[in-house]
Amino acid sequence: MDGDNFNLSSINQNQLPGGFTTANPNGVQDQSIEEKQREAQKEAVLEQALTQDALTRLRRIKLVKKDKAIAVENLITSMAMQGKLPGQINEGRLINMLEGLGAKESVSSSNKISIQRKKYAFDSDDDDDDNFT
Repeated sequence: MDGDNFNLSSINQNQLPGGFTTANPNGVQDQSIEEKQREAQKEAVLEQALTQDALTRLRRIKLVKKDKAIAVENLITSMAMQGKLPGQINEGRLINMLEGLGAKESVSSSNKISIQRKKYAFDSDDDDDDNFT
């Protein structure tokens, strides 16, 4: 192997066996760079759309309830991109938005299964089965 200097970058697509392709080492880096750019853009929009108190509260909420905070962040950024924000969102308005999302989540989670047992003729609610006298 000492005499063989094998360089993967020198292999072109025609020299590979059928079904094999060369990996793009920059592909993973490109995705992470794009993700960081999207996150930076989102933070910039949030800083413009929220007052300092509201932004601080949202960041504290994100530490505890990440899903809820991300949902509010997405809502605010989409409203800002569409031009539907009349002004900066203060802390009270942010709380209202969070409560609104909480109400929507509770309605969607209210689809729980309830078990209703059949009552038979020999089972009577009036009878006190614990009385042995």
